[in-house]
Amino acid sequence: MQIKLSFSSEKDIILPIHYNNLIQAFIYNNIDKRLAAFLHEYGYISNGRSFKLFSFSNILCKGKKEEQSFSFGKKIEFVVASPLEYFCKSIANYMLQRDILYLGQNYIKTEQMQVINKKIEKDEIVIKTLSPIVAYSTLIRPDGRKYTCYFRPEESDFSRIITENLVKKYNVLSNDNLVAYDWISFTPVGRARQNLVYYKDTVIKGATGKFIVKGDKKLLQVGIDTGFGSKNSQGFGCVEIV
Repeated sequence: MQIKLSFSSEKDIILPIHYNNLIQAFIYNNIDKRLAAFLHEYGYISNGRSFKLFSFSNILCKGKKEEQSFSFGKKIEFVVASPLEYFCKSIANYMLQRDILYLGQNYIKTEQMQVINKKIEKDEIVIKTLSPIVAYSTLIRPDGRKYTCYFRPEESDFSRIITENLVKKYNVLSNDNLVAYDWISFTPVGRARQNLVYYKDTVIKGATGKFIVKGDKKLLQVGIDTGFGSKNSQGFGCVEIV
């Protein structure tokens, strides 16, 4: 399920260029406190990996760059996605019940909320990224130091890593143990771009663009509801169906 949230402010909404951590904090601050604590500290575990099972988009309206910030004017929109009914109800209730919300240093109020509940019926969809899709591996240098290798859509590891990630999320959500599966394939429609995003002090690389995505429809559904790829709860992998 996806929820498109629209907000307004009496003053221009100003955010730093790399604002993902502020949106993430905004979400945690506007859901049930016990749920927020559980997701932040633990999450849902699959094969030793923790999944928060939500993602969010970039701010959908274009901002005007002012030195190290963006000015979005007096209205903004972004999308939050999760398969967790309790999470979706919680964020909807908090957004509607509070007269004033705080996003960074901005005072905003909820103007509109649209629920988008797409059911995947086929093994092929066309998606457009609302935030970059991240696929990476942590590798070891010859001297023993770790480093992060990010993959592009044209590399086979991109599809492999995203598929493995989707299977783990599916197993968490279905209480299943899916072990036999084919890779999800990503074919760019036009040119896919690589974006660099600073999340706090970490540089994260992700792919943006439009893609034809083919594979098991139950895994595609997980991608739509939770986000494709890694670092979803930090604002990556949120997409819309074209």
